[in-house]
Amino acid sequence: MFFTADTHFSHSNIIKYCNRPFSSALEMDETMIANWNSKVGKDDVVYHLGDFAFSLIHKHVERLNGKIILIFGNHDKLARHNSNLFHSVHDYLEIKHKDTLITLCHYAFKIWNKSHFNSWNLFGHSHGRVKGVGKQMDVGVDTNNFFPYHISEIETIMNSLPNNSNFIERGSR
Repeated sequence: MFFTADTHFSHSNIIKYCNRPFSSALEMDETMIANWNSKVGKDDVVYHLGDFAFSLIHKHVERLNGKIILIFGNHDKLARHNSNLFHSVHDYLEIKHKDTLITLCHYAFKIWNKSHFNSWNLFGHSHGRVKGVGKQMDVGVDTNNFFPYHISEIETIMNSLPNNSNFIERGSR
């Protein structure tokens, strides 16, 4: 199981906006496709947390390994019109890994379902510019040298983070 966000395939302006180390969108796309396929197998599940591609969406999907579950981002108008290319699509999704609830959305939350019980919130959108609180993490390509994260990498990071209860006040019940 893998997680990523903010690939922005075929989006040349993202190179300048995020100071990505590529000379063109084509170079960026080829690097990210190679990185993705070097980690992800044909039958692996990849949760992509938004802002997939700006054009040529069909060509990008067909070159990427894995079953892609897309959580829509603010730049996914084209993906919404081509949702049949993905294994499934969602605006928001909750999944379980072992006994941990994971909230998936393009955007970071201040609190999320069961956050006070140390559930995780994985997000994109911020391109590494927003520091999460507690068990929260930006899984965008800008935070991982343009590779997707494997669940074991996320688990290691989450185990090193403080408990959510340090950040989230519990109200009177």
